[in-house]
Amino acid sequence: METDIYKTEALEILDDLEAALLELEGCPEDMPLVNRIFRALHTIKGSGKMFGFDDIADFTHEIENIYDGVRSGKLKVSQDLISLTLAGGDVIRRMVRGEEVTPAEREAMVSRFQAMQKGEEALADEPPGRPPACEEKISAEKKQSAIWRVRFKPGQNIFQTGTDLAPLFAELRELGESTVVCHCQAVPGLAGIDPQCCYLSWDIVLTTDRGEQAIRDVFIFVEDESDIDITVLEDADSVAHIEQPLRLGEILVEKGDIAQEKLAEILANRPLIGQTLVQEKLVDPSRVKSALAEQQHIRKLSEKQKEMESSDSVRVAASKLDTLVNLVGELVIVQARLSQHSTVSRDPIAVSIAEEVERLTTELRDNTMSLRMLPIGTTFSKFKRLVRDLSKELGKEIVLEMEGEETQLDKSVIEQLNDPLVHIIRNSIDHGIESPRTRLAQGKDKTGVIMLSATQSGADVVISIVDDGAGLDEAKIRAKARERGLIAEGGELSEGEIYQLVFEPGFSTATVVSDVSGRGVGMDVVKRGVEALRGHIEIASRRHEGTKITIRLPLTLAIIDGLLVETGGEKYVIPQAAVVECFEQTREDIENAHGNNVINVWGQMMPYICLRQRFAIAGDIPQSRRVILCEANGRKAGLAVDRVIGNYQTVIKPVGEVYKNVECISGATILGDGTVALILDPVKLLKEEQSVLSRDKIRAGQ
Repeated sequence: METDIYKTEALEILDDLEAALLELEGCPEDMPLVNRIFRALHTIKGSGKMFGFDDIADFTHEIENIYDGVRSGKLKVSQDLISLTLAGGDVIRRMVRGEEVTPAEREAMVSRFQAMQKGEEALADEPPGRPPACEEKISAEKKQSAIWRVRFKPGQNIFQTGTDLAPLFAELRELGESTVVCHCQAVPGLAGIDPQCCYLSWDIVLTTDRGEQAIRDVFIFVEDESDIDITVLEDADSVAHIEQPLRLGEILVEKGDIAQEKLAEILANRPLIGQTLVQEKLVDPSRVKSALAEQQHIRKLSEKQKEMESSDSVRVAASKLDTLVNLVGELVIVQARLSQHSTVSRDPIAVSIAEEVERLTTELRDNTMSLRMLPIGTTFSKFKRLVRDLSKELGKEIVLEMEGEETQLDKSVIEQLNDPLVHIIRNSIDHGIESPRTRLAQGKDKTGVIMLSATQSGADVVISIVDDGAGLDEAKIRAKARERGLIAEGGELSEGEIYQLVFEPGFSTATVVSDVSGRGVGMDVVKRGVEALRGHIEIASRRHEGTKITIRLPLTLAIIDGLLVETGGEKYVIPQAAVVECFEQTREDIENAHGNNVINVWGQMMPYICLRQRFAIAGDIPQSRRVILCEANGRKAGLAVDRVIGNYQTVIKPVGEVYKNVECISGATILGDGTVALILDPVKLLKEEQSVLSRDKIRAGQ
């Protein structure tokens, strides 16, 4: 189990490492990025040693040495260094996942890092026998964080040697958080003061993980002329568990500023210990101030540590989370049965209980679903590497820009979304963005741009992939479609319908086969992948200006809010995110339409789809029925049903073999009485209605 935790954390660190490397490529002088990379490598190496992954630790150590050279200024960041480190990260990732990495492959990579390390050492002008700087830093980082008390009293003649004490305190602050108190009680009156003498002393409370030797090194040039006392107070990691920090008197006794007996005598008579000690002239005011500063420092660190511990996240296996979601789904179904039973029985107590259970179930459902929501930026960031490597391979200059990385999506959706996005982006790089020479000849910037963005729209997330490349050639697609018999003789398709043809299996206009991709080749797989997530994909393009591919996905695949309706005894669920309004339609309204499926909506004639006709349901139309106005993907149309039952929390279940090829059905759900209701897909229904209207216009010669 512990090794599984290590692998999970190591893969997360590798993702962060890759992101930092790609940022560093654009900002090679950014030292915080270099430090971030070094820390990531050091963590992978140290944790690998701890859990017995010596091969990972040894390999990572070679890369770590390089970046210590970058930190010390002996090696500069270059394209070769970034590329080599990215390749090294890929090897580490494979080793963490347990994939085979041959000894020859590992040794070849190590040799390349060692060759770069030797080049660094040639630049370094260090005396023989001195340990490498990285080993010093690693050794320091292994030391446990602790709180130290430093009492520093320089000799009176220290200023006469030209010593400046201010840099010492600045260097201490670099080691960690510090609190400094100056003691001035030894300063004589103005008549007896010597400006060349130092009468001051200092108490410092320091929190650092560098150890005692690092603190003593700060005073290495003044230690012979000064009194320096360094004492460890607490392990910083254990400060959060201190129930009550040392009291003021206890600190003064521990520091030797007052005897325990005197303190006990004072405490027996007066409660205000600090003020009393000063009044009795047993302790100098600056000593009390120093003790108070130490107490406050420890209290502040303790509160900070507790806050960090309280905000720590808990890792939960994905399988346990999936089980929880399934159980909540079953609970929602049981709650629906309870609500239905209470409504039928009309028992006030049962109705009250059902309403309370419904409230709690809804809250539990929302909280459970939020646990599976992740920012889509975790997927977006992976594509930076893809764009970088592939553009270099093809000799193109391309940058990836991202927007809306904070948009959240269900974890299960994000996992299945990766492959379709990879294919689309590879298409954009290979066949969308032109070469730098071609772009300059067209008056464009030589660097192409791919914009990856995500926004939430109601119960959906809309993902857009936009490039400023060549765009789709409508004429070439139309000709290829006629050649393959996809467009009948004399038939005409709109621009949008033409672009949809690239999703046909095997459809491609490419004249040269590419190892990377072909715009249209395999896009049917992309479409199937998106539709498997109950999503929809569309293309818009303008020749020589670029292409935009839009993917619309539901926020979650598990539970949605729906509107339960009935037609001919069959029940259906319409996702509430698509519902706009509901209207009544009488037989007189139907007759006045003269056979056309249209309804007057606030003075505007709106088409509608009759579910009886669409699904060939037998039976007579009722005297009065309902038309539900729906909107999806910018299209509006109505759905005519016999009656509306009401809102329904819908637990989505996959449909069986019978309905798997019915395009207008996106799933099924189990109702409170145990029967099954089909979940309608408004996007496909409305798209189908638009196609029918277009064909009717063509037939009518309009």
